[in-house]
Amino acid sequence: MFRWGVLSTANIAQNQLLPAMQDTRNGVVSAIASRDEARARQLADRFGAPHAFGSYDALLASDTVDGVYIPLPTSDHVAWSLKAAQAGKHVLCEKPIALKADEIDALIAERDRSGRIISEAFMVFYHPQWHKVRDLIAGGAIGRLRHVSGVFTYYNTDPENMRNKPELGGGGLPDIGVYPTVSTRISTGLEPQRVRAAVERDPQFGTDIYADVTADFGDFIMDFYCSTQMALRQEMLFHGEKGAIEVTAPFNAGDYGHAVVNLHNQDRSEAQVFRFQGVRQYRNMLETFADVALGNGGELFSLESSKANQKLIDAVYRAGESDGWETV
Repeated sequence: MFRWGVLSTANIAQNQLLPAMQDTRNGVVSAIASRDEARARQLADRFGAPHAFGSYDALLASDTVDGVYIPLPTSDHVAWSLKAAQAGKHVLCEKPIALKADEIDALIAERDRSGRIISEAFMVFYHPQWHKVRDLIAGGAIGRLRHVSGVFTYYNTDPENMRNKPELGGGGLPDIGVYPTVSTRISTGLEPQRVRAAVERDPQFGTDIYADVTADFGDFIMDFYCSTQMALRQEMLFHGEKGAIEVTAPFNAGDYGHAVVNLHNQDRSEAQVFRFQGVRQYRNMLETFADVALGNGGELFSLESSKANQKLIDAVYRAGESDGWETV
């Protein structure tokens, strides 16, 4: 069994990852760390972890942990991923793993030096709905893909939330803009060549709260918008010459709807509906990670793909400051 340690008591760990860890076939929650040891102990008791630590370094020094999940503020992701790998732990780090593409080079070098796994926690990579979208496109179900459109929005104006703090890596593009980009790349196997964008920042927070992006993938155009101050919405549409694929709750089924892929024919007279009831993408991700770490095979989201995705986000920020296209 793979023994998980969790660095911090962040909400995403409490609400998503720790419950999923408890339910995996090949892993257990072994330890939780917090700068407040009492808080770590409370969460460890809640999730049945035998070990609690009052510092992240103490957890990394423990021989009771094989690998760590890191849900710290984005600004800390690279540093603690490096520390964890250098301490001999496998690393699953919450997205985005870095705030600049070049920062990921150090993680790639440490992965190659140490032989430890370092992977960004893009749970969508492990959801079968995206495998279906990829297979439909590759199989010619919609003919030539001409256009992809996407949206991911929510409303959050809490000044204490890390997503509204630029010094912690807050902003809409790092938090949710990465999802339309990564799902398009996963589904098509292609990379963008250039982008243009309009980016709006909150006058109080300084974070990007709205981005409208067009990306040229060569064979097709993708556009999406994301916002941290708009009503809830998630959708992805892949539009081809012979049909279209609609993904109704592409990233977080639940608040945004059900995980459904709709395949429409050319004149929309017929549709095939693919439902993915009961899929737990976080559990899928954790089980795959543990399988790879234990030598049982599997495919993980790679750091090379992380870098490619972050290059696009970096280019979007540059494009938001210019009047034209920026090379990715």
